[in-house]
Amino acid sequence: MRIDVVSIFPEFFDVLEVSLLGKARGRGILDIRVHDLRAHTHDRHRTVDDTPYGGGAGMVMKPEPWGDVLDEVATDAASRPIFVFPSPAGERFTQATARELSSAPHLVFGCGRYEGIDERVFAYAATLGDVRLVSLGDYVLNGGEVAAMAMIEAIGRLVPGVVGNPESLVEESHEDGLLEYPSYTKPASWRGYDVPEILRSGDHGKVAQWRRGQQLERTRERRPDLLPD
Repeated sequence: MRIDVVSIFPEFFDVLEVSLLGKARGRGILDIRVHDLRAHTHDRHRTVDDTPYGGGAGMVMKPEPWGDVLDEVATDAASRPIFVFPSPAGERFTQATARELSSAPHLVFGCGRYEGIDERVFAYAATLGDVRLVSLGDYVLNGGEVAAMAMIEAIGRLVPGVVGNPESLVEESHEDGLLEYPSYTKPASWRGYDVPEILRSGDHGKVAQWRRGQQLERTRERRPDLLPD
């Protein structure tokens, strides 16, 4: 999978060099390229924003540098990319979204700042590829970098070969619409807290039944909105 990221803070994504995603980059499973939006400006101040038409507080990111960088990314693409713009006005990002996008050959993350990106950029991007405005949740961040990083990790770990044991991806929270069951390891007793006896019984059928019950109980207590009415 190829992932391009556009930001005025490219150094933010240095963290992609570490952990599983860094190893996947080293093995060629993920091809991640980070682009500095300011490198596509044409004035000595490297200006990427301007005042909004119609008035209002804050600044809006200009379309010209965005158009140039999107042209560059799309021209260099082997397939039609999906442009993902983190936005509090977008669709909710979920595990299902992550799994859907993990099968795409090419994703481009555009990280907005200030009061957002000139709306015409999204319309132009739609002539080059598919466009998705996506929100991590019902809150506002200073920019799209944190959201893009979270999405890249959620998507990237689902790409075959990134996680060593693919079975570990199956029983996670949200994969089947429920929260994950609690996990334990050695020692069996720690500071007065014991591992549930059922997990030490060796009865795999009963363990599976217990875990399913824990999933339902956790989901009912913490995220009842995930359960059917």
